[in-house]
Amino acid sequence: MNETVTYSSYLDLERILEAQHPASRAHDEMLFIIVHQASELWLKLCLHELTSARLSIEADDLRPAFKMLSRVSRAQTQLIQSWDVLSTMTPHDYSAIRPHLGASSGFQSPQYRMMEFMLGGRDPKHVRLHQRTGDWSERLREETARTSLYDAAIALLARRGFAIDPSVTERDLAAPYSANASVEAAWATIYREPHSYWDLYELAEKLVDLEYHFQRWRFGHLKTVERIIGFKRGTGGTPGVPYLEGVLKQAFFPELLSVRTAI
Repeated sequence: MNETVTYSSYLDLERILEAQHPASRAHDEMLFIIVHQASELWLKLCLHELTSARLSIEADDLRPAFKMLSRVSRAQTQLIQSWDVLSTMTPHDYSAIRPHLGASSGFQSPQYRMMEFMLGGRDPKHVRLHQRTGDWSERLREETARTSLYDAAIALLARRGFAIDPSVTERDLAAPYSANASVEAAWATIYREPHSYWDLYELAEKLVDLEYHFQRWRFGHLKTVERIIGFKRGTGGTPGVPYLEGVLKQAFFPELLSVRTAI
C-alpha cells in the first residue's frame, strides 16, 4: 500500500477545485460552471463505457457489454438530474452571466457530440464545428469511419443468422443511419421469441434504455432553456428552443422503436 497517496492526491482535487473561473461577480455563475463541468465528467465516463461495450458486442461477448451499458444508463440519469439543479436559475440570474459567455454554448461540447456519433447519430458538419477544440475534430472524423454501437449490434444480428439487407451492413458508416425493414424484422423475431434469443433480447432493451435516457436528457435541456431564456437564440448562435425541439425527433435506433408497433 502506497502511504503517500491521499484522497486529495488520488483524485487530483486541487486541480479540480481550482478549475472554476467565474468571469463575473454574479452569484449563480458558480452553479452554471459546476453543473456543466460535472456533466462533462459524466460524459467522459459514458464514452469510456461505450467504447468497451462496443468492443464486447463486436466480439459477441455480450454479458460484459450489458453491465457497461447499464452503467451508461445510470450515468445518464445523473446528466438528466443536472437540469433540475440548473433550473433553479431564474431569467434574471442568467441575464447577469450571459454577456460573459461570449459565443460559448453546450452545443460545442465535443464529448456530447462524440456520444452521439458513437450511438450512430452522425452528421459530418459537426466535425467541422470542433476544429478549434483541441484534437476533437480529428477524433470525431476518425469515429465516423468506425462502426457505431448500433451498427455493431446489427452486424451481430447478421452473424447470428438473421437476414439483414447488405445495404445496411455495407453502408457508408459516416452517413446518418436510415431505418431498414430487414433490421426491424430481425428485432421483431427476437421480441416475439425472447426465450430463443435471450441475450439479443437483453441487448435490445439495453439499447432502448440508452435511447430513452438520451431523449429524456434532451427534453430536460429543452425545458430548462425554455424556463430560463424562453425563445431567445442560444449563445452559440443556435435557434435555442426550436433547435432542441428538432433534435428530439432524431432517433438513434429507429427499428427498436418501430418494432413495438410491428409486434
